[in-house]
Amino acid sequence: MTAAMAEGLCKPGFERVAEAFERNFAEHGEVGASVCLTVGGETVVDLWGGIADRKAGTPWTRDTVSVVFSCTKGATALCAHVLASRGALDLEAPVAELWPEFAQGGKERVTTRMMLDHSAAVPALRDKVKDSGPYEWDYMTGRLAAEAPFWEPGTRNGYHGFTFGWTVGEMVRRASGRSLGTFFREEIAAPLGLDFWIGLPEAIEPRVAPVIPYVYKAKEAKTPFMVDLSTRKDSPAALFYFNVGAWHSGGANSRAGRAAEIGAANGVTHARGLAGMYAPLATGGGTLVDAATLARMGEVSMATHDDATLRIPTRFAPGFMKSMDNRRRSVGATLFGPDVDSVILGRAAFGHVGAGGSLGFADPAAGLSFGYTMNRMGPGLLMNERGQSLVDAAYRSLGYKDKDGGVWAR
Repeated sequence: MTAAMAEGLCKPGFERVAEAFERNFAEHGEVGASVCLTVGGETVVDLWGGIADRKAGTPWTRDTVSVVFSCTKGATALCAHVLASRGALDLEAPVAELWPEFAQGGKERVTTRMMLDHSAAVPALRDKVKDSGPYEWDYMTGRLAAEAPFWEPGTRNGYHGFTFGWTVGEMVRRASGRSLGTFFREEIAAPLGLDFWIGLPEAIEPRVAPVIPYVYKAKEAKTPFMVDLSTRKDSPAALFYFNVGAWHSGGANSRAGRAAEIGAANGVTHARGLAGMYAPLATGGGTLVDAATLARMGEVSMATHDDATLRIPTRFAPGFMKSMDNRRRSVGATLFGPDVDSVILGRAAFGHVGAGGSLGFADPAAGLSFGYTMNRMGPGLLMNERGQSLVDAAYRSLGYKDKDGGVWAR
């Protein structure tokens, strides 16, 4: 490895991952990043490199963390499944049993499972969200309780890109008696020794790598999702993207945005934190969940050929993304390359992509957990060539042969 570009651990047999990581810097415009793999609970790759803060010239070090956007949903979902495994939260029961205020306007039969698999029918809020709204828990949960569903709940799915944090998060709060961020810290992050936060303490701020947004050119705004943003202001896509208060204007790079508990979008960690969270789930569940819960976590719960929000085919387990192969079905793949708008994993794998291309997942069949974080966002809605190349290298290192069928196969 080139010392200036990458540092850390890469055990024999996983050199492909290190090579792909190096190539991302040399050929694909990576600025700062980290990647981590565990196999059978053993860390086999833990690499980091590049620049954390381009303006200051600060290097990305072992302890650099960054906002991982929707990878946070995996952490929030795990909180719900931990409670379900303990018998404190019934995923199949009506939400109204714990959150009576939510059961109005056609949402009376919504279950926690529907919240987890994006079929609860509140993918956004219609009326304007005030600037400070995303940083005020009671405001957001109150708005969601009063919101009318966008479709009959449970009949289809549309990515709850921002609202997931308060729908699922409020169920965690009511079932546990603790805030989402507190429950995650006390029951998952601290026991596993993870440097992973939903609601970042101010003391960690100096270690955060600022997000570098991807700026779309006019000629690139041709995907169904981007068309919805520009021409259908009342669509789930436009409302999810624009109607998010101050978060839309750089919230991920603000102290207020990182300090709040936004269980869909503002988790802060590094690849080691993501891989560490998923490691017990790749090896039987550990002390987090029982075997029945772990099996349920990886099963497809809802899928569609046209996600009401993202406008691409999507597949979800309860709270997690499954392998999605849109290489020949996505306008984004045509515009930006085949890895955009897909995330191709093993058949048993489940996890979550973050905006710009970060990723964490577990593959129980392979005994694999994986984490990738970066500061420069890429185009599209799911992965891009940088993250997918690391996933591909990980599976090839384990003897998997190809992903032609839409999942990695031996």
